[in-house]
Amino acid sequence: MKRKEPRRASPDHRSASGGPGASLRRAVRRHTPPLRAMSEAKSRRPRAAGKWTPREILGHLIDSASNNHQRFVRARFQKDLVFPGYAQEEWVRGQKYAEARWAELVELWRLYNLHLARVMEATPESVRRKRTRRHNFHVLLMRKVPEGSPAALEDLMRDYVAHVEHHVAQIRV
Repeated sequence: MKRKEPRRASPDHRSASGGPGASLRRAVRRHTPPLRAMSEAKSRRPRAAGKWTPREILGHLIDSASNNHQRFVRARFQKDLVFPGYAQEEWVRGQKYAEARWAELVELWRLYNLHLARVMEATPESVRRKRTRRHNFHVLLMRKVPEGSPAALEDLMRDYVAHVEHHVAQIRV
């Protein structure tokens, strides 16, 4: 008699509540259709004078994904949670997101964030929740963690999801 191998759940079939990875997957699923539906013309219009266009906001989110990807992976192999920042305005301007095709930006954002959700899900809970007082989350995070207060990689991951939600809401206004 042949022995059946147990079925393994794919990352897409994790528990309903999940952690930050599941939250990010839900955000990507929820926001992708309205982003795809936005016209090229509307994606070129800034929300107000001196503000980024939807293309530049999405470009910023792609840059944030890139920087946080590095942080999520590096955190597994270092003792602290101190990471470099980046010059957001210069990165957006230098990469000319305002001139990029909207559909390409949306697809890059979608796929990169699905990859980040997988990275989050692949990070052992013990690593995600390990607390340290050595971090620079008082500088990097949208939801600041005071310098010297205990922080964990999961704080960074959850803040990343909140950051995505914040900026996608600006695009969809």
